Amino acid sequence: MNENIIKGNWNEVRGAIQKQWGKLTDDDLSEIRGERTRLLGSLQKTYGYAEDEAEKQVRAWEKTRH
Repeated sequence: MNENIIKGNWNEVRGAIQKQWGKLTDDDLSEIRGERTRLLGSLQKTYGYAEDEAEKQVRAWEKTRH
């Protein structure tokens, strides 16, 4: 899933992201605003993931969205 798809379907994707990563708050999701890089940063901050682990988690999640 590329960033344009995430932004274009943000309201739908937002719920799926919150379901997958329940520690992300509404404020976090508002800050992400459909930007993949912001999602990665929020996962690193909230879950303590290293950059490569956050990328791995998001890629795995993206595969389930197709």
